[in-house]
Amino acid sequence: MKKEIMLILIISIFAVLITGCQNTLTETKTTDNQIAKNSGNTPEKKQEAEKMNTIVTIETNKGIFKAELYDEKTPVTTKNFIELVKEDFYNNLTWHRYVKNFVIQGGDPKGDGTGGSGKNIPLEVDKELKHIKGALGMARSQDPNSASSQFYVTLAEPPNLDGGYAVFGHVIEGMDIVMQLREKDLINKITIDE
Repeated sequence: MKKEIMLILIISIFAVLITGCQNTLTETKTTDNQIAKNSGNTPEKKQEAEKMNTIVTIETNKGIFKAELYDEKTPVTTKNFIELVKEDFYNNLTWHRYVKNFVIQGGDPKGDGTGGSGKNIPLEVDKELKHIKGALGMARSQDPNSASSQFYVTLAEPPNLDGGYAVFGHVIEGMDIVMQLREKDLINKITIDE
């Protein structure tokens, strides 16, 4: 009789332990699902996070560098630049302006800083985008809405340009090549990485 009671007691304890473990596993799964839901990791959010900014490759006579464009933060400026790239507008133009520890500038078909694409775009400034070393910005005249095709790459951090000029990208590879560029060097071509 004592053996039967002991056996029933052991089976009961074992059953309670198994039930407790199953509940813990269910709670853990529920908690994981709640964490994913609360953190916004829904399939839609994941797909949105996977959207990449446009990457361009800029081939020069000194070498190649790559830049990431800010498609969402500066859509007008980025669209203008991408359209010109797709038209091969920049191919075989020069870097017409070099200022040590400041900028290297190109994109002028006249090669003297007075030319453009024939179309102007409005000044597009995002307060989060700063002129860090390697920033891509749109050159313009005194009129804030006069940017066209000329762009520059900063060779240092000129904060005095922030707010007055559109930053629309930054160098992600080959900054050493950018630092070697000088006036009269060539933009062989610019392509969009697919």
